[in-house]
Amino acid sequence: QVQLVESGGGLVQAGDSLRLSCAASGLTFASYVMGWFRQAPGKEREFVAAHSWSPGSTRYAHSMKGRFTISRDNAKNTVYLQMHSLKPEDTAVYYCAATRKQTHDVGGYDYWGQGTQVTVSS
Repeated sequence: QVQLVESGGGLVQAGDSLRLSCAASGLTFASYVMGWFRQAPGKEREFVAAHSWSPGSTRYAHSMKGRFTISRDNAKNTVYLQMHSLKPEDTAVYYCAATRKQTHDVGGYDYWGQGTQVTVSS
C-alpha cells in the first residue's frame, strides 16, 4: 500500500548535476521524515540527507554538505535530491525512505523505494 518510487538517476560526468525524485503514495506524506540513502558496490548503505516534517528542517551527511540539497513538495508527495559537482565516488544506488522519527539511522526508516542508479564517470 505504501510505495516510494525513485527516478532521475543516470550516467553523468564528473562535475555534472542531477536531480533525483521520489514519489510517495499510501501515506500521509507531510507526517513523515523523508530521507535519502545510497549504497555503492561492496559498501554499507549510508545516510545522505533527510527532510523533517518541520519546515526548513534538514540534515546532511558531512561529506554532502554544500553539494547536495534535499527538498520536498508536500502538495505533490515528492521529495527531491539535487546533486551538484558530482564525483565518481558518488556512484551508487540511491534510495529514498520514510519514517515517523527524526533519525538518519538506516534501521529507523520504515519504508524504502527500489532505488535509482547514479553513475558518475571520470
